[in-house]
Amino acid sequence: MVVGEMQDKEKYAIIIGGGPAGLTAAYKLLTETDYIPVVIEEEDFFGGISRTAVHNGNRMDIGGHRFFSKSDEVMNFWTDLMPLQGKPAYDDKKLGIDKPLTEDGPDPETEDRVFLVRRRVSRIFYMRKFFDYPISIKPETIRSLGFGNTVKAGFGYIRAAVFKRKENSLEDFYINRFGVPLYKMFFEDYTEKVWGISPSKISADWGAQRVKGLSLMKAVWSIISKPFRKNTDKVETSLIEEFYYPKKGPGQLWETLASEVERLGGRIVKNTKVTGIKCEGSKIKAVDVEGADGVKATLPADLFFSTMPVKDLIAAIDAPVPDDVARIAKALPYRDFITVGLLVDKLLIENKTKMKTLGNIVPDCWIYVQERDVKLGRIQIFNNWSPYMVEDADNKVWIGLEYFCSEGDELWSMSDADFIEKAISELVKIKIIDREDVRDSVRIRVKKAYPAYFGTYSEFGKVKEFLDGFDNLYCIGRNGQHRYNNMDHSMLTAFEAVRAVNGKSTKEAVWNVNTEGEYHEKK
Repeated sequence: MVVGEMQDKEKYAIIIGGGPAGLTAAYKLLTETDYIPVVIEEEDFFGGISRTAVHNGNRMDIGGHRFFSKSDEVMNFWTDLMPLQGKPAYDDKKLGIDKPLTEDGPDPETEDRVFLVRRRVSRIFYMRKFFDYPISIKPETIRSLGFGNTVKAGFGYIRAAVFKRKENSLEDFYINRFGVPLYKMFFEDYTEKVWGISPSKISADWGAQRVKGLSLMKAVWSIISKPFRKNTDKVETSLIEEFYYPKKGPGQLWETLASEVERLGGRIVKNTKVTGIKCEGSKIKAVDVEGADGVKATLPADLFFSTMPVKDLIAAIDAPVPDDVARIAKALPYRDFITVGLLVDKLLIENKTKMKTLGNIVPDCWIYVQERDVKLGRIQIFNNWSPYMVEDADNKVWIGLEYFCSEGDELWSMSDADFIEKAISELVKIKIIDREDVRDSVRIRVKKAYPAYFGTYSEFGKVKEFLDGFDNLYCIGRNGQHRYNNMDHSMLTAFEAVRAVNGKSTKEAVWNVNTEGEYHEKK
Protein backbone atom coordinates (compact mmCIF):
# COMPACT_ATOMS: atom_id res chain seq x y z
CA MET A 1 0.00 0.00 0.00
CA VAL A 2 1.42 3.36 -1.07
CA VAL A 3 -0.50 6.48 -0.04
CA GLY A 4 2.22 9.11 -0.14
CA GLU A 5 2.91 11.78 2.44
CA MET A 6 -0.09 13.95 3.35
CA GLN A 7 0.85 17.56 4.12
CA ASP A 8 -0.78 19.34 7.08
CA LYS A 9 -1.28 22.52 5.08
CA GLU A 10 -3.30 20.78 2.36
CA LYS A 11 -7.03 19.95 2.47
CA TYR A 12 -7.80 16.30 1.72
CA ALA A 13 -10.92 14.38 0.80
CA ILE A 14 -10.99 10.63 1.32
CA ILE A 15 -13.11 8.86 -1.32
CA ILE A 16 -14.00 5.25 -0.54
CA GLY A 17 -14.31 3.37 -3.84
CA GLY A 18 -12.93 3.80 -7.35
CA GLY A 19 -16.15 3.22 -9.28
CA PRO A 20 -18.09 5.73 -11.41
CA ALA A 21 -19.24 7.85 -8.44
CA GLY A 22 -15.92 7.84 -6.58
CA LEU A 23 -13.73 8.68 -9.58
CA THR A 24 -16.17 11.35 -10.77
CA ALA A 25 -16.14 12.97 -7.32
CA ALA A 26 -12.33 12.92 -7.33
CA TYR A 27 -12.16 14.62 -10.72
CA LYS A 28 -14.74 17.25 -9.77
CA LEU A 29 -12.95 18.01 -6.49
CA LEU A 30 -9.72 18.59 -8.43
CA THR A 31 -11.32 20.84 -11.03
CA GLU A 32 -13.81 22.74 -8.86
CA THR A 33 -12.37 22.88 -5.31
CA ASP A 34 -9.04 23.12 -3.50
CA TYR A 35 -9.35 19.65 -1.95
CA ILE A 36 -6.92 16.89 -2.89
CA PRO A 37 -8.82 13.62 -3.31
CA VAL A 38 -7.40 10.33 -2.06
CA VAL A 39 -9.31 7.42 -3.62
CA ILE A 40 -9.20 4.14 -1.67
CA GLU A 41 -10.09 1.17 -3.89
CA GLU A 42 -10.32 -2.35 -2.49
CA GLU A 43 -9.81 -4.09 -5.84
CA ASP A 44 -7.00 -4.03 -8.39
CA PHE A 45 -9.27 -2.46 -11.03
CA PHE A 46 -11.46 0.61 -11.49
CA GLY A 47 -15.14 0.92 -12.31
CA GLY A 48 -16.69 -1.42 -9.73
CA ILE A 49 -19.38 -3.44 -11.50
CA SER A 50 -18.79 -1.17 -14.53
CA ARG A 51 -15.34 -2.62 -15.08
CA THR A 52 -14.04 -4.65 -18.02
CA ALA A 53 -12.47 -8.03 -17.29
CA VAL A 54 -9.97 -9.58 -19.73
CA HIS A 55 -9.60 -13.33 -20.30
CA ASN A 56 -7.15 -14.70 -22.87
CA GLY A 57 -7.43 -11.58 -25.00
CA ASN A 58 -11.24 -11.39 -24.87
CA ARG A 59 -12.89 -8.61 -22.89
CA MET A 60 -16.00 -8.94 -20.70
CA ASP A 61 -18.41 -6.22 -19.68
CA ILE A 62 -19.60 -7.20 -16.19
CA GLY A 63 -23.34 -6.60 -16.39
CA GLY A 64 -23.51 -4.71 -19.67
CA HIS A 65 -23.26 -0.91 -19.65
CA ARG A 66 -24.76 1.39 -22.25
CA PHE A 67 -23.38 4.91 -22.21
CA PHE A 68 -26.53 6.96 -22.57
CA SER A 69 -27.96 9.63 -20.31
CA LYS A 70 -30.65 12.27 -20.49
CA SER A 71 -28.28 14.51 -18.52
CA ASP A 72 -26.24 16.77 -20.82
CA GLU A 73 -23.77 17.22 -17.97
CA VAL A 74 -23.05 13.50 -17.91
CA MET A 75 -22.93 13.13 -21.71
CA ASN A 76 -20.50 16.04 -22.01
CA PHE A 77 -18.34 14.63 -19.22
CA TRP A 78 -18.11 11.29 -21.03
CA THR A 79 -17.33 12.72 -24.47
CA ASP A 80 -14.74 15.11 -23.05
CA LEU A 81 -12.93 12.07 -21.66
CA MET A 82 -13.43 9.87 -24.70
CA PRO A 83 -14.26 11.55 -28.06
CA LEU A 84 -16.80 10.07 -30.46
CA GLN A 85 -15.57 8.08 -33.43
CA GLY A 86 -14.82 9.95 -36.64
CA LYS A 87 -14.37 6.86 -38.84
CA PRO A 88 -16.27 3.55 -39.07
CA ALA A 89 -15.51 0.76 -36.60
CA TYR A 90 -14.23 -2.57 -37.93
CA ASP A 91 -17.62 -4.28 -38.21
CA ASP A 92 -19.44 -1.26 -39.64
CA LYS A 93 -16.75 -0.80 -42.27
CA LYS A 94 -16.74 -4.47 -43.24
CA LEU A 95 -20.55 -4.69 -43.39
CA GLY A 96 -21.18 -1.28 -44.96
CA ILE A 97 -23.21 0.01 -42.02
CA ASP A 98 -23.59 3.79 -41.79
CA LYS A 99 -23.36 5.38 -38.33
CA PRO A 100 -23.29 9.05 -37.33
CA LEU A 101 -19.62 10.08 -37.25
CA THR A 102 -17.97 13.10 -35.62
CA GLU A 103 -15.92 15.38 -37.82
CA ASP A 104 -12.23 15.09 -36.90
CA GLY A 105 -13.11 12.34 -34.40
CA PRO A 106 -10.63 9.49 -33.80
CA ASP A 107 -10.44 6.41 -36.03
CA PRO A 108 -11.21 3.33 -33.88
CA GLU A 109 -9.10 1.21 -36.21
CA THR A 110 -5.97 3.13 -35.21
CA GLU A 111 -6.79 4.81 -31.87
CA ASP A 112 -8.02 3.32 -28.60
CA ARG A 113 -9.40 6.34 -26.73
CA VAL A 114 -12.66 6.49 -28.64
CA PHE A 115 -16.40 6.12 -28.09
CA LEU A 116 -18.15 3.91 -30.63
CA VAL A 117 -21.74 4.55 -31.68
CA ARG A 118 -23.54 1.25 -31.23
CA ARG A 119 -26.96 -0.10 -32.14
CA ARG A 120 -29.10 -1.11 -29.18
CA VAL A 121 -30.80 -4.46 -29.70
CA SER A 122 -32.20 -6.30 -26.69
CA ARG A 123 -34.80 -9.04 -26.92
CA ILE A 124 -36.58 -11.53 -24.71
CA PHE A 125 -36.07 -15.27 -25.23
CA TYR A 126 -39.26 -17.04 -24.18
CA MET A 127 -40.85 -20.31 -25.35
CA ARG A 128 -37.60 -20.73 -27.40
CA LYS A 129 -38.59 -17.66 -29.44
CA PHE A 130 -37.58 -14.00 -29.57
CA PHE A 131 -39.80 -11.15 -28.39
CA ASP A 132 -39.11 -7.43 -28.35
CA TYR A 133 -37.72 -5.87 -25.21
CA PRO A 134 -39.57 -3.96 -23.89
CA ILE A 135 -42.49 -6.12 -24.96
CA SER A 136 -44.47 -4.56 -27.83
CA ILE A 137 -47.46 -5.45 -29.96
CA LYS A 138 -46.31 -6.31 -33.49
CA PRO A 139 -47.41 -9.01 -35.96
CA GLU A 140 -44.32 -11.08 -35.00
CA THR A 141 -45.25 -10.83 -31.31
CA ILE A 142 -48.78 -12.05 -32.00
CA ARG A 143 -47.50 -14.94 -34.15
CA SER A 144 -45.00 -15.98 -31.48
CA LEU A 145 -47.49 -15.73 -28.61
CA GLY A 146 -50.31 -17.44 -30.48
CA PHE A 147 -53.87 -16.18 -30.87
CA GLY A 148 -55.14 -17.38 -27.48
CA ASN A 149 -52.31 -15.82 -25.47
CA THR A 150 -52.61 -12.59 -27.46
CA VAL A 151 -56.34 -12.28 -26.73
CA LYS A 152 -55.73 -12.94 -23.03
CA ALA A 153 -52.95 -10.36 -22.97
CA GLY A 154 -55.15 -7.78 -24.69
CA PHE A 155 -58.09 -8.19 -22.32
CA GLY A 156 -55.67 -8.24 -19.37
CA TYR A 157 -54.18 -4.94 -20.46
CA ILE A 158 -57.62 -3.34 -20.91
CA ARG A 159 -58.66 -4.49 -17.44
CA ALA A 160 -55.44 -3.10 -15.92
CA ALA A 161 -56.00 0.23 -17.70
CA VAL A 162 -59.53 0.52 -16.25
CA PHE A 163 -59.02 -0.94 -12.77
CA LYS A 164 -55.75 0.46 -11.40
CA ARG A 165 -54.17 -1.20 -8.40
CA LYS A 166 -52.71 0.69 -5.49
CA GLU A 167 -48.96 0.31 -6.01
CA ASN A 168 -47.78 -1.37 -2.84
CA SER A 169 -45.33 -3.67 -4.62
CA LEU A 170 -43.37 -4.15 -7.82
CA GLU A 171 -46.04 -6.65 -8.88
CA ASP A 172 -48.68 -3.91 -8.67
CA PHE A 173 -46.39 -1.55 -10.61
CA TYR A 174 -45.99 -3.97 -13.53
CA ILE A 175 -49.63 -5.12 -13.64
CA ASN A 176 -50.84 -1.51 -13.81
CA ARG A 177 -48.71 -0.99 -16.92
CA PHE A 178 -49.04 -4.34 -18.71
CA GLY A 179 -51.92 -6.34 -17.25
CA VAL A 180 -51.85 -9.70 -15.44
CA PRO A 181 -51.25 -12.08 -18.42
CA LEU A 182 -48.24 -10.14 -19.79
CA TYR A 183 -46.93 -9.71 -16.24
CA LYS A 184 -47.11 -13.48 -15.71
CA MET A 185 -45.42 -14.18 -19.05
CA PHE A 186 -42.66 -11.58 -19.13
CA PHE A 187 -42.04 -10.10 -15.70
CA GLU A 188 -42.88 -12.39 -12.78
CA ASP A 189 -40.38 -15.23 -13.29
CA TYR A 190 -37.54 -13.05 -14.57
CA THR A 191 -37.88 -10.61 -11.68
CA GLU A 192 -37.78 -13.52 -9.25
CA LYS A 193 -34.60 -14.78 -10.95
CA VAL A 194 -32.99 -11.39 -10.42
CA TRP A 195 -34.08 -10.74 -6.82
CA GLY A 196 -34.67 -14.21 -5.45
CA ILE A 197 -38.17 -13.35 -4.14
CA SER A 198 -41.61 -12.71 -5.61
CA PRO A 199 -42.23 -9.22 -7.09
CA SER A 200 -45.19 -9.04 -4.69
CA LYS A 201 -42.64 -8.66 -1.87
CA ILE A 202 -40.47 -6.01 -3.56
CA SER A 203 -41.07 -2.29 -3.12
CA ALA A 204 -42.64 -0.47 -6.06
CA ASP A 205 -39.68 1.96 -5.72
CA TRP A 206 -37.64 -0.42 -7.86
CA GLY A 207 -39.97 0.04 -10.82
CA ALA A 208 -40.16 3.79 -10.25
CA GLN A 209 -36.38 4.05 -10.42
CA ARG A 210 -35.64 1.60 -13.22
CA VAL A 211 -38.54 1.78 -15.67
CA LYS A 212 -40.43 4.91 -14.65
CA GLY A 213 -42.76 6.07 -17.40
CA LEU A 214 -42.63 2.83 -19.37
CA SER A 215 -45.87 1.02 -20.26
CA LEU A 216 -47.29 -1.09 -23.07
CA MET A 217 -49.05 1.95 -24.52
CA LYS A 218 -45.80 3.95 -24.56
CA ALA A 219 -43.93 1.06 -26.17
CA VAL A 220 -46.57 0.81 -28.90
CA TRP A 221 -46.68 4.59 -29.37
CA SER A 222 -42.88 4.63 -29.71
CA ILE A 223 -43.19 2.27 -32.71
CA ILE A 224 -46.10 4.12 -34.31
CA SER A 225 -44.59 7.58 -33.89
CA LYS A 226 -41.01 6.69 -34.82
CA PRO A 227 -41.22 7.83 -38.51
CA PHE A 228 -42.61 11.21 -37.45
CA ARG A 229 -40.36 11.93 -34.45
CA LYS A 230 -37.89 14.77 -34.59
CA ASN A 231 -37.19 15.24 -30.90
CA THR A 232 -35.64 11.97 -29.68
CA ASP A 233 -35.13 13.45 -26.19
CA LYS A 234 -38.70 12.41 -25.34
CA VAL A 235 -38.09 8.69 -25.90
CA GLU A 236 -38.08 6.60 -22.72
CA THR A 237 -34.62 5.49 -21.64
CA SER A 238 -35.54 1.80 -22.08
CA LEU A 239 -36.45 2.49 -25.73
CA ILE A 240 -33.26 4.29 -26.82
CA GLU A 241 -31.99 2.74 -30.05
CA GLU A 242 -28.34 3.85 -30.06
CA PHE A 243 -25.75 4.37 -27.36
CA TYR A 244 -22.07 5.18 -26.94
CA TYR A 245 -19.59 2.52 -25.91
CA PRO A 246 -15.83 2.67 -25.23
CA LYS A 247 -13.84 0.72 -27.83
CA LYS A 248 -12.52 -1.69 -25.19
CA GLY A 249 -15.47 -1.81 -22.83
CA PRO A 250 -16.75 0.37 -19.95
CA GLY A 251 -13.72 -0.21 -17.77
CA GLN A 252 -11.61 1.63 -20.35
CA LEU A 253 -13.45 4.87 -19.58
CA TRP A 254 -12.97 4.53 -15.82
CA GLU A 255 -9.30 3.64 -16.29
CA THR A 256 -8.98 6.80 -18.41
CA LEU A 257 -10.70 8.88 -15.72
CA ALA A 258 -8.43 7.42 -13.02
CA SER A 259 -5.40 8.46 -15.09
CA GLU A 260 -6.82 11.97 -15.39
CA VAL A 261 -7.36 12.15 -11.61
CA GLU A 262 -3.72 11.23 -11.01
CA ARG A 263 -2.49 13.61 -13.72
CA LEU A 264 -4.32 16.46 -11.98
CA GLY A 265 -2.72 15.67 -8.63
CA GLY A 266 -5.21 13.29 -7.03
CA ARG A 267 -4.07 10.12 -5.32
CA ILE A 268 -5.36 6.61 -5.90
CA VAL A 269 -4.59 3.62 -3.71
CA LYS A 270 -5.65 0.22 -5.04
CA ASN A 271 -5.81 -3.16 -3.29
CA THR A 272 -6.64 -1.37 -0.04
CA LYS A 273 -9.71 -1.81 2.15
CA VAL A 274 -11.30 0.66 4.56
CA THR A 275 -11.64 -1.17 7.87
CA GLY A 276 -12.74 1.60 10.21
CA ILE A 277 -14.30 5.07 10.30
CA LYS A 278 -13.07 7.34 13.09
CA CYS A 279 -15.57 9.94 14.28
CA GLU A 280 -15.57 12.91 16.63
CA GLY A 281 -18.96 14.36 17.37
CA SER A 282 -20.72 15.21 14.11
CA LYS A 283 -17.59 14.88 11.99
CA ILE A 284 -15.56 12.04 10.56
CA LYS A 285 -11.88 12.57 11.24
CA ALA A 286 -10.08 9.64 9.59
CA VAL A 287 -10.35 6.17 8.09
CA ASP A 288 -8.41 3.05 8.99
CA VAL A 289 -7.17 1.16 5.95
CA GLU A 290 -5.39 -2.11 5.27
CA GLY A 291 -3.56 -3.04 2.09
CA ALA A 292 -3.43 -6.45 0.45
CA ASP A 293 0.17 -6.57 1.71
CA GLY A 294 -1.13 -6.41 5.31
CA VAL A 295 0.14 -2.87 5.91
CA LYS A 296 -2.27 -0.79 8.00
CA ALA A 297 -2.62 2.99 8.24
CA THR A 298 -4.92 5.72 9.51
CA LEU A 299 -5.65 8.47 7.00
CA PRO A 300 -7.03 11.79 8.29
CA ALA A 301 -8.96 14.13 6.00
CA ASP A 302 -11.37 17.06 5.96
CA LEU A 303 -14.05 15.52 3.72
CA PHE A 304 -15.27 11.96 3.18
CA PHE A 305 -17.19 10.46 0.27
CA SER A 306 -18.43 6.90 0.64
CA THR A 307 -19.45 4.51 -2.15
CA MET A 308 -18.99 1.43 0.04
CA PRO A 309 -22.10 -0.63 0.85
CA VAL A 310 -24.15 1.12 3.53
CA LYS A 311 -24.18 -2.11 5.53
CA ASP A 312 -20.36 -2.06 5.72
CA LEU A 313 -20.15 1.69 6.30
CA ILE A 314 -22.39 1.56 9.36
CA ALA A 315 -20.47 -1.45 10.71
CA ALA A 316 -17.17 0.44 10.31
CA ILE A 317 -18.21 3.62 12.18
CA ASP A 318 -16.68 3.86 15.66
CA ALA A 319 -19.31 6.34 16.95
CA PRO A 320 -22.38 5.15 18.88
CA VAL A 321 -24.92 3.84 16.34
CA PRO A 322 -28.58 3.74 17.41
CA ASP A 323 -29.86 0.18 17.76
CA ASP A 324 -32.51 0.70 15.08
CA VAL A 325 -29.98 2.04 12.58
CA ALA A 326 -27.56 -0.83 13.26
CA ARG A 327 -30.33 -3.40 12.86
CA ILE A 328 -31.66 -1.93 9.60
CA ALA A 329 -28.21 -1.54 8.05
CA LYS A 330 -27.04 -5.02 9.03
CA ALA A 331 -30.08 -6.61 7.36
CA LEU A 332 -30.11 -4.50 4.17
CA PRO A 333 -30.51 -6.98 1.31
CA TYR A 334 -28.30 -7.31 -1.76
CA ARG A 335 -28.18 -9.59 -4.76
CA ASP A 336 -24.88 -10.90 -5.98
CA PHE A 337 -23.90 -11.65 -9.54
CA ILE A 338 -22.03 -14.31 -11.52
CA THR A 339 -20.91 -14.08 -15.13
CA VAL A 340 -19.61 -16.96 -17.21
CA GLY A 341 -17.69 -15.99 -20.32
CA LEU A 342 -17.88 -18.55 -23.14
CA LEU A 343 -15.95 -18.44 -26.40
CA VAL A 344 -17.83 -20.46 -29.02
CA ASP A 345 -17.50 -21.20 -32.72
CA LYS A 346 -21.13 -20.31 -33.42
CA LEU A 347 -24.61 -19.85 -32.00
CA LEU A 348 -27.54 -22.08 -32.95
CA ILE A 349 -30.06 -19.23 -32.84
CA GLU A 350 -30.38 -17.67 -36.30
CA ASN A 351 -30.32 -14.03 -37.28
CA LYS A 352 -33.79 -13.58 -38.79
CA THR A 353 -33.61 -9.80 -38.59
CA LYS A 354 -32.54 -7.47 -41.39
CA MET A 355 -29.56 -6.29 -39.34
CA LYS A 356 -26.12 -7.18 -40.65
CA THR A 357 -23.57 -8.59 -38.20
CA LEU A 358 -20.15 -10.21 -38.35
CA GLY A 359 -20.68 -13.90 -39.03
CA ASN A 360 -24.41 -13.16 -39.38
CA ILE A 361 -24.92 -13.81 -35.65
CA VAL A 362 -28.04 -12.46 -33.93
CA PRO A 363 -27.65 -8.67 -33.46
CA ASP A 364 -28.53 -8.53 -29.76
CA CYS A 365 -26.40 -6.86 -27.12
CA TRP A 366 -28.48 -8.53 -24.40
CA ILE A 367 -30.89 -11.42 -24.50
CA TYR A 368 -33.24 -11.66 -21.50
CA VAL A 369 -33.84 -15.35 -20.81
CA GLN A 370 -37.41 -15.80 -19.61
CA GLU A 371 -37.36 -19.62 -19.83
CA ARG A 372 -38.58 -21.16 -16.59
CA ASP A 373 -36.49 -24.33 -16.92
CA VAL A 374 -33.09 -22.60 -16.52
CA LYS A 375 -31.52 -20.32 -13.89
CA LEU A 376 -29.78 -18.22 -16.57
CA GLY A 377 -30.95 -14.61 -16.49
CA ARG A 378 -29.31 -12.81 -19.42
CA ILE A 379 -26.91 -13.46 -22.28
CA GLN A 380 -24.53 -10.78 -23.49
CA ILE A 381 -23.00 -11.02 -26.96
CA PHE A 382 -19.81 -9.02 -26.69
CA ASN A 383 -19.20 -9.03 -30.48
CA ASN A 384 -22.19 -6.71 -30.77
CA TRP A 385 -21.11 -4.34 -28.01
CA SER A 386 -17.75 -3.74 -29.71
CA PRO A 387 -15.85 -5.88 -32.23
CA TYR A 388 -12.68 -4.90 -30.38
CA MET A 389 -13.84 -6.84 -27.29
CA VAL A 390 -13.26 -10.11 -29.15
CA GLU A 391 -9.85 -11.29 -30.31
CA ASP A 392 -11.28 -13.03 -33.41
CA ALA A 393 -14.68 -11.43 -33.96
CA ASP A 394 -14.93 -12.79 -37.52
CA ASN A 395 -14.76 -16.44 -36.52
CA LYS A 396 -15.70 -16.68 -32.84
CA VAL A 397 -18.58 -15.51 -30.65
CA TRP A 398 -17.74 -14.30 -27.14
CA ILE A 399 -20.76 -14.37 -24.85
CA GLY A 400 -21.46 -13.63 -21.19
CA LEU A 401 -24.00 -15.69 -19.23
CA GLU A 402 -25.43 -13.77 -16.29
CA TYR A 403 -26.76 -15.33 -13.10
CA PHE A 404 -28.23 -13.65 -10.04
CA CYS A 405 -27.68 -15.17 -6.63
CA SER A 406 -26.94 -14.46 -2.97
CA GLU A 407 -23.49 -14.79 -1.45
CA GLY A 408 -23.18 -18.21 0.15
CA ASP A 409 -26.11 -19.84 -1.67
CA GLU A 410 -25.90 -22.92 -3.90
CA LEU A 411 -24.94 -21.03 -7.07
CA TRP A 412 -22.37 -18.83 -5.34
CA SER A 413 -20.74 -21.76 -3.56
CA MET A 414 -20.28 -24.00 -6.63
CA SER A 415 -16.75 -24.53 -7.91
CA ASP A 416 -15.79 -22.70 -11.10
CA ALA A 417 -15.67 -25.96 -13.05
CA ASP A 418 -19.09 -27.10 -11.86
CA PHE A 419 -20.69 -23.73 -12.43
CA ILE A 420 -19.30 -23.41 -15.96
CA GLU A 421 -20.58 -26.91 -16.73
CA LYS A 422 -24.02 -25.91 -15.43
CA ALA A 423 -24.02 -22.76 -17.60
CA ILE A 424 -23.02 -24.70 -20.73
CA SER A 425 -25.68 -27.35 -20.03
CA GLU A 426 -28.38 -24.69 -19.69
CA LEU A 427 -27.40 -23.08 -23.02
CA VAL A 428 -27.47 -26.47 -24.71
CA LYS A 429 -30.87 -27.21 -23.13
CA ILE A 430 -32.49 -24.08 -24.57
CA LYS A 431 -30.74 -24.65 -27.93
CA ILE A 432 -28.47 -21.58 -27.94
CA ILE A 433 -25.20 -23.50 -28.54
CA ASP A 434 -23.78 -26.97 -29.19
CA ARG A 435 -21.49 -28.20 -26.43
CA GLU A 436 -18.72 -29.14 -28.89
CA ASP A 437 -18.51 -25.53 -30.10
CA VAL A 438 -17.19 -24.23 -26.75
CA ARG A 439 -13.52 -23.19 -27.00
CA ASP A 440 -12.82 -21.28 -23.77
CA SER A 441 -14.57 -20.29 -20.54
CA VAL A 442 -14.17 -18.24 -17.37
CA ARG A 443 -16.30 -17.48 -14.30
CA ILE A 444 -16.40 -14.14 -12.43
CA ARG A 445 -18.29 -13.45 -9.20
CA VAL A 446 -19.36 -9.98 -7.97
CA LYS A 447 -20.52 -9.30 -4.41
CA LYS A 448 -23.29 -6.81 -3.61
CA ALA A 449 -23.92 -6.01 -7.26
CA TYR A 450 -27.54 -5.00 -6.74
CA PRO A 451 -28.90 -3.20 -3.66
CA ALA A 452 -32.33 -4.76 -3.11
CA TYR A 453 -35.68 -3.15 -2.31
CA PHE A 454 -37.19 -5.47 0.27
CA GLY A 455 -36.60 -6.47 3.89
CA THR A 456 -35.36 -3.58 6.05
CA TYR A 457 -35.06 -1.30 3.01
CA SER A 458 -38.52 0.05 3.92
CA GLU A 459 -36.89 1.60 7.02
CA PHE A 460 -33.86 2.97 5.19
CA GLY A 461 -34.84 6.57 5.99
CA LYS A 462 -33.55 6.11 9.56
CA VAL A 463 -30.12 5.05 8.25
CA LYS A 464 -30.03 8.00 5.85
CA GLU A 465 -30.91 10.41 8.67
CA PHE A 466 -28.12 9.02 10.84
CA LEU A 467 -25.52 9.29 8.07
CA ASP A 468 -26.61 12.83 7.23
CA GLY A 469 -25.76 13.71 10.82
CA PHE A 470 -22.07 13.66 9.88
CA ASP A 471 -21.43 17.12 8.43
CA ASN A 472 -18.47 16.13 6.26
CA LEU A 473 -19.75 12.80 4.90
CA TYR A 474 -21.38 12.40 1.49
CA CYS A 475 -22.89 9.04 0.46
CA ILE A 476 -22.79 8.64 -3.32
CA GLY A 477 -23.17 5.96 -5.97
CA ARG A 478 -25.12 2.71 -6.14
CA ASN A 479 -23.97 1.02 -2.95
CA GLY A 480 -23.21 4.29 -1.19
CA GLN A 481 -26.92 5.13 -1.27
CA HIS A 482 -28.32 1.58 -1.43
CA ARG A 483 -30.05 2.57 -4.64
CA TYR A 484 -30.07 0.70 -7.94
CA ASN A 485 -28.42 3.53 -9.88
CA ASN A 486 -27.17 3.41 -13.44
CA MET A 487 -23.72 4.82 -14.16
CA ASP A 488 -25.09 8.24 -15.03
CA HIS A 489 -27.14 8.43 -11.83
CA SER A 490 -24.07 7.48 -9.80
CA MET A 491 -22.11 10.25 -11.51
CA LEU A 492 -24.91 12.74 -10.85
CA THR A 493 -24.70 11.97 -7.12
CA ALA A 494 -21.00 12.87 -7.30
CA PHE A 495 -21.74 16.09 -9.19
CA GLU A 496 -24.32 17.11 -6.59
CA ALA A 497 -22.05 16.20 -3.67
CA VAL A 498 -19.21 18.40 -4.97
CA ARG A 499 -21.69 21.20 -5.61
CA ALA A 500 -22.83 20.79 -1.98
CA VAL A 501 -19.22 21.10 -0.84
CA ASN A 502 -19.10 24.41 -2.72
CA GLY A 503 -22.35 25.57 -1.12
CA LYS A 504 -24.30 25.31 -4.39
CA SER A 505 -26.39 22.27 -3.49
CA THR A 506 -27.49 20.19 -0.51
CA LYS A 507 -27.16 16.68 0.82
CA GLU A 508 -30.87 16.21 0.15
CA ALA A 509 -30.26 16.93 -3.54
CA VAL A 510 -27.56 14.24 -3.54
CA TRP A 511 -30.04 11.69 -2.19
CA ASN A 512 -32.74 12.85 -4.59
CA VAL A 513 -30.80 11.87 -7.72
CA ASN A 514 -32.74 9.08 -9.48
CA THR A 515 -35.89 9.72 -7.48
CA GLU A 516 -37.26 12.72 -9.35
CA GLY A 517 -38.84 12.62 -12.82
CA GLU A 518 -36.18 14.92 -14.26
CA TYR A 519 -33.66 12.10 -14.29
CA HIS A 520 -36.02 9.66 -16.00
CA GLU A 521 -38.15 11.39 -18.53
CA LYS A 522 -37.25 14.99 -19.12
CA LYS A 523 -34.18 17.07 -19.71
